[in-house]
Amino acid sequence: MGTIRLTAAQAMVKWLSVQMTEEGERYVDGMWAIFGHGNVAGVGEALHAYRDVFPTWRGQNEQTMAHAAIAYAKAKKRRRAHAVTSSIGPGSTNLVTAAALAHVNRLPLLIVAGDVFATRRPDPVLQQVEDFDDGTVSANDTLRPVSRYFDRITRPEHLLTALPRALRAMTDPANCGPATLAFCQDVQAEAYDWPETFFEPRVWHIRRPAPDTGELERVAATIRAAKNPVMIAGGGVIYSGAEETLAAFAARHGIPVAETQAGKSALAQDHPMSFGASGVDGSAAANAISETADVVIGVGTRLQDFTTGSRTMFGAGAKLVSINIHGYDAAKHGAESLVADAKVALEALSDALGDYRADAFDPEMRTDWLRAVDAYCARPDDQAAKPTDGQVIGAVQRATGETAVAMCAAGTMPGALKLLWQPSQGGYHMEYGYSCMGYEVAGAMGIKLATPEREVICFVGDGSYMMANSELATAVMRRVPFTVVLTDNRGYGCINRLQTMGCGGEPFNNMYVDCNVEVQPEIDYVAHAASMGAHAVKAADTDQLEAEIRAARDRDIPTVIVIETVAKDFPGTGLETRAGAHGFFWDVAVPEVSDRQKQRDRYEGYLKQIAHARLTN
Repeated sequence: MGTIRLTAAQAMVKWLSVQMTEEGERYVDGMWAIFGHGNVAGVGEALHAYRDVFPTWRGQNEQTMAHAAIAYAKAKKRRRAHAVTSSIGPGSTNLVTAAALAHVNRLPLLIVAGDVFATRRPDPVLQQVEDFDDGTVSANDTLRPVSRYFDRITRPEHLLTALPRALRAMTDPANCGPATLAFCQDVQAEAYDWPETFFEPRVWHIRRPAPDTGELERVAATIRAAKNPVMIAGGGVIYSGAEETLAAFAARHGIPVAETQAGKSALAQDHPMSFGASGVDGSAAANAISETADVVIGVGTRLQDFTTGSRTMFGAGAKLVSINIHGYDAAKHGAESLVADAKVALEALSDALGDYRADAFDPEMRTDWLRAVDAYCARPDDQAAKPTDGQVIGAVQRATGETAVAMCAAGTMPGALKLLWQPSQGGYHMEYGYSCMGYEVAGAMGIKLATPEREVICFVGDGSYMMANSELATAVMRRVPFTVVLTDNRGYGCINRLQTMGCGGEPFNNMYVDCNVEVQPEIDYVAHAASMGAHAVKAADTDQLEAEIRAARDRDIPTVIVIETVAKDFPGTGLETRAGAHGFFWDVAVPEVSDRQKQRDRYEGYLKQIAHARLTN
């Protein structure tokens, strides 16, 4: 057996360049990099050496580079991924938030983090985090709890096992998530005689586990006994490529479908079995059928609190079935589990159900909800007044076509978009597992890189934009076009509503007007975005917003459209019924003791609401 003498970093890059998908593409498509001491001499030199077969992209911040990588993987339905490399110290810890985001959302990400010297010869090095009681700890240990696979590379030959294990985790549909290699900086530059066979191309197959026969029979029996079941579609439907299977299953068996943030657009909005958003920010149609359902069938969802109304949405007598590829998620809330790939499970379950059809539901519920959405999103008669978020969404919807993908992550817009955006299949991308402010701009770039044929619309509030916007410059440099709709309500409007309406508090430290500042800020977002090279404009009203959305399609750079909005009749707060919303309780703890009557009254209401929670785990 022949050998090839390479540094450890060179071997890693060469190996990654020949890891292939079933479609004949590189699984790890390239690496985002910000160099510093800890990765510039080792990984940096290796990336340069293999730049013709394994691309390197420079970003502005380690966290947002990783956000772009995660969005790319999500848009690719986990079939392809990106890697990110950082230097030692702050470069590595900047990745913790992004790793947590990928972990929560079950998305693949390869992190190659520079680490201390394995020899400890210059110990402590610049930026080294020292544990006074444990000499093996470095800053990269902060990545352990948010990585599906973690390994510290202290010898070159560790890569022979570490790299395959990392990709095994990333391509495992059940345990998918970030893999972290804490790569000691001296080891990166150390040479080793590698077996030639290590660099032979390898194809990574995404398995589709079939359901256990006993579980399938029990779940089928539960559904056959149901009169009015409902399905809740999660992100697992999309990752499995089960969209058409779900549509056929729902139509054949007469079971309406509600959707989570991750599952939205698995069914196009115009599909007759699509009843819209589930839960706290849910539609009147979806939540009404969920409240009265005798069996609730989760498909590819981890059933978090927004989906279940903090466990208060389903009736006390309702049975819960959970179809999920991971047993951990399938067993939540005491569900009857069906552990399998979503597509395979739905096909097998449909065969087992045969000619079963649920009792007819009232289609007028769906019609009434969509009519309310249209009214809420309609063009404002008074174009001189600041629009609501729903009117902004309506304007964007009218100006886009079938290829449009609406994306967002945090703040006001996720709830509004989940309720009001009417997507084609695949026309929705929401990072709401971690609801990470700052994901939006970088995420939009990642989506466009993954799906250049689609029109990408990034909805972002002024609060999230201020947190992380610098990848606009990267998108300009790389000529990656997408459209940012920046809604300016002068602060953290979503949390302000939660504070004042949801928890009985007073306005404090969220909107600029309620903050401890000497001067109210006048931030020129148009000038700021333009300074990074984006095309930027302020829309005076929704008519101009529509026109600017259409004009943006002809550009090869990002477009930023700023529009001032007003918080009015916000749907999906969980407190009021508006625009077809049928808000459910969201469990956010309310202080038990207060000197204000408003707060005490809210606590009494809170006690009544949590009494309805299903406590089964």
